[in-house]
Amino acid sequence: MYTALTIAGSDSSGGAGIQADIKTMTANGVYAMSAVTALTAQNTTGVTAIMEVTPEFLAEQLDRIFTDIFPDAVKTGMVSSPELIRTTADKLKQYKAGNIVVDPVMVATSGAKLISAEAIGTLKTELLPLADVVTPNIPEAEVLSGIPVKDTDSMVEAARIISENYGTAVLLKGGHSLNDANDLLYDKGKAVWFSGKRINNPNTHGTGCTLSSAIASNLAKGRDMATAIRAAKNYISGALAAGLDLGKGSGPLNHAFAIEGDFC
Repeated sequence: MYTALTIAGSDSSGGAGIQADIKTMTANGVYAMSAVTALTAQNTTGVTAIMEVTPEFLAEQLDRIFTDIFPDAVKTGMVSSPELIRTTADKLKQYKAGNIVVDPVMVATSGAKLISAEAIGTLKTELLPLADVVTPNIPEAEVLSGIPVKDTDSMVEAARIISENYGTAVLLKGGHSLNDANDLLYDKGKAVWFSGKRINNPNTHGTGCTLSSAIASNLAKGRDMATAIRAAKNYISGALAAGLDLGKGSGPLNHAFAIEGDFC
């Protein structure tokens, strides 16, 4: 049994954060573990409150995980303060973690801000250089690269800047507003496009969490980066196409769309 760890915030509505990560990892055939960085009060219409854990408690969670069931891959999501980012980075270095997927969560699907402005600098200096791959969306890529992203050429340039500045592969997510569901992998000076089928589903709560967790799951199973990304995109396409419709806002995906058996 391969194992994966998510270091992220809790989503009380179950569609994003560690809940989405655990569902995704389980559906992708790996054993999921979690270190909670924050509790959020949220639903499909937005986030109303965030309560962070202390750096000491996050460190304790990570120590207990790494000294017992060592993860084959790690995904980081919402880590919203400089202190928590620093703690996460220190522990990943201490235990020599591998297959690190950093989802630089800054803004929720609903538009709510999830990371403090001062934390962005710490994210850049402490966590991004440890990543095997970073998975920003367009707004996050603009923050990390310092340039506007308006078309496919600027996507390549932004991904190049991020990759070269932080020494990591970059999966820059296109999104329907720019080029349907086509994502760009920039790694070791090469740009590779992953085309995706546009799915007419307004319920996209937790798509970023789900994609990064699916990538981590496939890296945990020993797949190379391109294969892991392709499998992750296929999974998220299936979860969207299943057409789950819950809540009054942007609802969650159906993470269990491919799970079958007597207990389902």
